[in-house]
Amino acid sequence: MKYLFLLIMIASVLTACNSGAEKAAAAQKEKQKTIDSLNTALVKQKVIDSMKLVQAKTVKKNTQVTQTSGNMESTTSEPAKKKGLNHTAKGAIVGAGTGAITGAIINHNDRVKGAAIGTIIGAGIGAGTGLIVDKSVKKKKKKAAAATRQ
Repeated sequence: MKYLFLLIMIASVLTACNSGAEKAAAAQKEKQKTIDSLNTALVKQKVIDSMKLVQAKTVKKNTQVTQTSGNMESTTSEPAKKKGLNHTAKGAIVGAGTGAITGAIINHNDRVKGAAIGTIIGAGIGAGTGLIVDKSVKKKKKKAAAATRQ
C-alpha cells in the first residue's frame, strides 16, 4: 500500500511539473503573439506618420510667405482642381446616347441606321445645350469675381 501511494504521489508530481511546463509554453506563445501584434501596430503607425509628414511638407510647399514693407503676409495656393468634362462634352455624350436609343426605336425597318442618325443628331443637340450652359457658368464666375474685387 505504501508503495502504491508513493507511486501515485510521484506520478502526480511529474504530471504537475509537466502541465506547468505546458502552461508556461502556452503563456510564452501568447506573450509572443501580443508582442508581434504590437510590433505590427507600431509599423502601421510609422507608415501613417510618414504619410502625414509628406502631406505636411506638400502643404508647406503650397504655402508661400511674402514680406511687403514690413508686413508679413501668408498666402496659400490652392491645390490644382481636378478637371473633369465640361458641360459641352457631357451634353454631347448624353445626347448621343439618348439619340441612339430614340433613333433605334423610331426607325423600325433598320434600327442600326436609325441609331447612327440619332447618335449624330443627339450629340449635336447635346453639345449645343452644353455650350450654352458653359457660357452661362462663365458669365456667373466673371460677375462673382468682379463683385469680390469691389
